[in-house]
Amino acid sequence: MAVTPRNYWMIAVSPGYFGMLEEGGFGVVGLSRTHKKRAQRMERGDRILVFIARDLVFAAALTVAGACYEEDTPLFPPEPRGETYPWRVPVKADAALGLQERLDARLLAPRMEYVRKWTAERWPLAFQGLLHLVPKADFLMLEAEMRRAKRGHKPERSAPRPSAADEAFACELDRMAAGAA
Repeated sequence: MAVTPRNYWMIAVSPGYFGMLEEGGFGVVGLSRTHKKRAQRMERGDRILVFIARDLVFAAALTVAGACYEEDTPLFPPEPRGETYPWRVPVKADAALGLQERLDARLLAPRMEYVRKWTAERWPLAFQGLLHLVPKADFLMLEAEMRRAKRGHKPERSAPRPSAADEAFACELDRMAAGAA
């Protein structure tokens, strides 16, 4: 029997964290100690978007497969801060995009209800921190774009990606993302 999602989440992760999720077959998401209450709020059937913050891309859609649990063994190789991500949430991947399929957030974020709280040039601030609750409409729009990308289609609204040589960037994060690409 299908479980109706109650919450729609987004985790903003580093490329290394996402790589570890991929290597682990998207079986578990680890959350930091500061996210204990949110992790405990996650229920079977809730949905999670994975956003790679440094690259400004949406890379996967997951479904919570079970209740969170605490485990102190490191989920990933030790981080400089010593974070072990003790709050673990079992998940299954619904859509995991390859490197070339990932959705450029600079094209899609302006369509998101969630980022409207921030000024247009500061929209990346909406994704600061590890865990966010997002509106259902935003989740469904991004998941539909992920399905389109898996079929080889570009996002509905596309624009050329700025290069590091370009002088006119919308914000400093665009300049940083272009330098990393």
